[in-house]
Formats: sequence, C-alpha cells, structure tokens
Amino acid sequence: MSKRDYYEILGVQKNVSEDDLKKAFRRLAMKYHPDRNPDNAEAEAKFKEAKEAYEILSDSQKRAAYDQFGHAGVDASAGGGRPGNGQGGFGDIFEDIFGDIFGGGGGRGGRGGGGGGGNRAYRGSDLQYNLELTLEEAVFGTTTDIRVPSLQSCETCNGSGAKPGTHPQTCPTCHGNGQVRMQQGFFAIQQTCPHCHGSGKIIADPCPDCHGQGRKEKQKTLSVRIPAGVDNGDRVRLAGEGEGGVNGGPAGDLYVQVFVKAHPLFQRDGDTLHCEMPIRFTTAALGGELEVPTLEGKINLKIPAETQTGKQFRLRGKGVKSVRSATAGDLICRVIVETPVNLTKRQRELLEELDTSMHEGGKKHSPKEHGWTDKAKSFFKDLFEGDKK
Repeated sequence: MSKRDYYEILGVQKNVSEDDLKKAFRRLAMKYHPDRNPDNAEAEAKFKEAKEAYEILSDSQKRAAYDQFGHAGVDASAGGGRPGNGQGGFGDIFEDIFGDIFGGGGGRGGRGGGGGGGNRAYRGSDLQYNLELTLEEAVFGTTTDIRVPSLQSCETCNGSGAKPGTHPQTCPTCHGNGQVRMQQGFFAIQQTCPHCHGSGKIIADPCPDCHGQGRKEKQKTLSVRIPAGVDNGDRVRLAGEGEGGVNGGPAGDLYVQVFVKAHPLFQRDGDTLHCEMPIRFTTAALGGELEVPTLEGKINLKIPAETQTGKQFRLRGKGVKSVRSATAGDLICRVIVETPVNLTKRQRELLEELDTSMHEGGKKHSPKEHGWTDKAKSFFKDLFEGDKK
C-alpha cells in the first residue's frame, strides 16, 4: 500500500511555516493520542501516521529530501536513527503535547514552570505525625507542642547545594534538562540523565553543610491546636509545615494524625460513650442510688429494685460532641450485678437462709430461672421421646 502524502496527513500546505507545522501536529496528537483513545486501533494508526509525518517535515534536511524525491528520499532515514536538529525538534513538541494531554502545562516547564529539569521547582513532600491523646483531650480539645524532623533548605548555600562563592554548573550531558532522549526506529524513550541523575546540574564543589543536597534535616517545634471532638484517625493539617521544597519550590504540608489512648472507664463509639457499672446484688434486688462518673463530673443515678445484669441506663448529652456534630451524644451505662466473694461463715449462713426462704416462694422470686428450667425440661423430654421412636 502506498503511503499518504505527509503534508496531506497533517492537513497543511507545502509552504507551511515551522510554527504552523507544529500546531497542526499538536492538534492531531491531542485528538488521536492512544492515552485519550484506549483500545482504539484506528486512532492509534492515525497518531503513528501523524507522528511519522511530523518527524520528517520538522527536520529541515529530511523535509528538503522529501520535497524533492517524495517518500523515496526519506525511506532510508525515516525508519531509523534520531531526528535531525531542525528548529521544530520532534522531542520538544511531543513533550509539550504530552503535558497538555495529562495536565502538566508543558513537558519542558515542569511543575515549577522554569526551563529544563534542573531548574524546576518541586513542592516538598507531605509529612505525617502520629499524636497520641487521652480521651479527655480528644473530647475537649487541647493545644500541644510537637517536635518534627524534616528536610529544610540549607541556610549555608541557600538551597543550591554548592559551596558559598560557587555555583552549580549545567550538566553537559542533558544540557540542564535532567533527561536524555533516545530513539530507535519509530519508538522514542526518555529517561533520567545518568550523569546528573535528573537534577540538570553538576556541583563541582559541594556545600560542606548539606554535602550538595541543598537541604538538611532539622528538628522544629510546632504548636498544634487539636479541636474538641476529634476521634481516632482524624487528621489536623498544618499547611506549609512539611518537607522543604526543591529549587525554591513550596514546602509540603504536615498532617497530625490522632490516636486516642484506651480509657480505664469509657469506650467511645462515635458520639456515644459506653461504660460497665458493677453493682452489689443487694442494690440490684432492693434498688438504690449510685454515683456515676461522666467526663463532666459525677452524677447520681437511681437504680430501681429488681435490676438485672445487662440493664442499660442512657444518660443523655453526657457523651461526646464530635467535630462533625452540633450536639453531644449519650453515655450508656450497662449494669453488671456482682456476685459477692470472700464470704465469712456468718455471711454464708445468712445467704443460705435467704436462699431457702426464696425457694419457698417458688417462681415469683426467680421467674427467668424457672422459665429457663421449664424450657430445658421440655427440650430433654422431646429429645428422649425422639430417640425412642
């Protein structure tokens, strides 16, 4: 199959300028790039066709050969080697388009907007600090000081990495881009420069304090205000308190993650607090009044007569007012009736007398026990009669 005319592929005239040629290829690349058209063979073919056409026409020598001899004049060079050094270099335009497709704002400018990779300004990394709080601190909020190690710009060299009085030199291998481009046939690969390791610069005389890194690890003390109502896993963001940026880039953020220590009395479930409340069996039987602890102080709670283990008392508004709620939750106290231990001889005698007198009353004193006994008897009766059958 004969190849289409390269000018026709790009939709331009033979006298097209280099800028208009670049714009034409950019438009087609944006439209047919495989990353924008996944699993679309037709789009991929059109992208490769446009790529080949631009690679030839952007090189002044190859374009002249193509204009004079057509495809025959460039067939030997179109499939191998690197593109020439024409002013409309294929690497530049492809990096620009790649940046447009993925929101990079131009492959050569990078995140910092400068020229080559060595001049790019990079934002520092975000850091995380794990802060352990008591339940009371988490519920009512607190302010605490923390010490955080992080990489900060070296004050001796002002972040350049070079000894004071000297300057970093542009890498001769990548010419300050931080990356080198290799092309084999139709495919091009861009990789980190092996000489400067992506920095785009060579430091002949490193700073004695940071050893050429441009940053040093430092300890800094920060005052952190923890809002009332935080819970396990909540994070407080301190903007700009993370790791220092590179080449003048902004610092990252510090995230203080909250971990609440176990409490001896309360367990937290969102806005609700839970506690287990052991009471004497005499209090459970006769009723009484108990002092119940809350995070705001003690309150008196009436225990009705004949209270059973597992009974729950809800104290409204005595829980937690979380950072996501306008009202406080509840405190739920679960009763545990405690069996007496270490009885004296006289106490045992009294309990035996009580037990005898209660048995004389029959089911009215222990309705649940007798109900369970009746169900157990019925179960065994049905079981044995089934075996006989």
